Amino acid sequence: MKIRGGIPLKGTIKTQGAKNAALPVMAVCLLLRGETLTLDNVPDLYDINTMKELLETLGIDVEVTGSTMDFHAPEELKWEAPDNLVRKMRASSLVLGPLLANCGKVSLPLPGGCSIGSRPIDLHLKGLKQMGAEIEIQNGVVHASVKGKLRGRRIYLDFPSVGATENLMMAASLAQGETIIENIAREPEIDNLAAVLRCVGVPVELEGTGGVRIQGIEKAHSGHERVIPDRIEACTYILAAVMTNGHVKVEDLVPSHIDAILAKLEESGAKFAVHQNTVEIFPSKKKLHPVSVKTMPYPGFPTDSQPQMAAALSIARGVSTIEESVFQARFLYAQELNRMGADIQISRDVAIIRGVEKLQGASVKASDLRAGAALIIAGLAAEGETTVDDMVHVWRGYEAIDKKLRSIGADVELVS
Repeated sequence: MKIRGGIPLKGTIKTQGAKNAALPVMAVCLLLRGETLTLDNVPDLYDINTMKELLETLGIDVEVTGSTMDFHAPEELKWEAPDNLVRKMRASSLVLGPLLANCGKVSLPLPGGCSIGSRPIDLHLKGLKQMGAEIEIQNGVVHASVKGKLRGRRIYLDFPSVGATENLMMAASLAQGETIIENIAREPEIDNLAAVLRCVGVPVELEGTGGVRIQGIEKAHSGHERVIPDRIEACTYILAAVMTNGHVKVEDLVPSHIDAILAKLEESGAKFAVHQNTVEIFPSKKKLHPVSVKTMPYPGFPTDSQPQMAAALSIARGVSTIEESVFQARFLYAQELNRMGADIQISRDVAIIRGVEKLQGASVKASDLRAGAALIIAGLAAEGETTVDDMVHVWRGYEAIDKKLRSIGADVELVS
């Protein structure tokens, strides 16, 4: 992407469906036999297409109409996931729980994804073992099986892992008896998964204190539900507007989902107003104040918005700090922002950001999805021309980002 920066963004932008919500709810179709799951507001992304291909190889017939997807499940599913698709994306691990619950066995190569540090699936496997699964890992492939049905249990997660919570909720849906999972992730994507499970007939009761109670059923039926708006995409465009001193309305979001980011923007002196499903950003004559940020599981500050926040703070007045407590390799973007004139130093899991007067256009590379987003919004605010290479990472999470940015006045183009 070539970006000619320094243009204040102006206009209205609509949030896409959430990638991190769509991927697990797509996997719910693996709980069905001879039934159909319909999902609305599904974004058109590389990761969504990878999951679609994976589900098709397992026997699901997928129909796409605009942003609506219909998943028709056969009476008999395949249970061996192909290595070439699983290696593309860590979210491939989400087929593990529902396939094991429905078929009694599954073979899944250890998944890939963004290079932002070690993200093992040991919590997923530990929970499934507690439910009666026998698990072996041979030559990088997880082989799981269960005699009869999985059994409902009380499970305590050592860490509120989003993926483990999702996998175990789906596995529990067809288990024998009741499953109670404690210390679960509390992200909005978990609420969306619970809604989709309920729509196919699974009794799911979320407790606000970090627990979920699921009564296993004999057979899931057809259902229809909507994917929630993407809070990370919304925050990226909000920060782009702040960095360019623009006047932008970001629509079709849930403001309560981004409370942690809005609180930090308020602390930094950014000018914005929150409406029912819209955040409106206003130009400001003053630079942002420095702030301290620590990433945490939801409802804390999201790690997926951390690189974009670092880009914004790189032109704040003073010294800001960002502590990363979720993914240890999340700071790979720092050296690329520094090529644009930022002053970011990394000390273990803390980024020390000394605000500069302005960024300069440069040729930079996206090391992962959110790093790419950070470099793009930095380029929008920088003086001169910025080229962001390896955009393939960005397409994993941002639908038509070039068109959306042009719609609010950005001067961007894609080049091969």
